[in-house]
Amino acid sequence: MSKDTTAGTPAGGAVTLDAWVREALRCPVTGASLVDGTGPDGSPELHSTDTERPLAYPVRDGIPVLLEGDARAL
Repeated sequence: MSKDTTAGTPAGGAVTLDAWVREALRCPVTGASLVDGTGPDGSPELHSTDTERPLAYPVRDGIPVLLEGDARAL
């Protein structure tokens, strides 16, 4: 098991997380899984895969911010 707990955003905008962390992350509102996305300004985001209420969560300084108040509707 990897002990690397760093999160970053490489040049391509994808969020770099350990596989077990990526698998554990869920939308705190709907419980849906999250996938890499890009915001309107080109910044990295995590997008909820929920079909009824898709939300986008910002990634700030390589850290996903999974707060409903910071999410935006997709």
